[in-house]
Amino acid sequence: MHLLQLLLRASPGVLVLVLCLQLGTNKAQEDTREIIKMQLDMPSKTKENEEVTLELKLQTELKECMVIKTYLQGSHLMDGPFNYLYTACLCEDYPRTFYWDFKVNRTMAIATVVHIIEKEGICPNISVVPNGKKYYYTIRKIQTV
Repeated sequence: MHLLQLLLRASPGVLVLVLCLQLGTNKAQEDTREIIKMQLDMPSKTKENEEVTLELKLQTELKECMVIKTYLQGSHLMDGPFNYLYTACLCEDYPRTFYWDFKVNRTMAIATVVHIIEKEGICPNISVVPNGKKYYYTIRKIQTV
């Protein structure tokens, strides 16, 4: 009851200040490290049946390593190495770069997918599977001219 009387005597400005300080403290304690950072480099236009290279750079800000599986998914079926799948270890101090070379025969959307999986024998040390999202992707369009 004594605490309630003290709160009633405090000015509204002091109460707002205490509330803001409490909210600021809670935000500072959040973990803001990015699990997956993706940088995709590919042409947006190409000639029909011309071979293009898609480059995907992956990084993480997590201290622990994790096993990832990365692949491409197209809006249309394509032949060749377009469907290749990579499985690799991704660590903070060891970013990875993946390449796909393929011929584009028509305008299409391409999704680059990264899936965090649990698999032994890929990372040299213990790997983790973070809580939360397991799939990360980016979608780009490549147009034939």
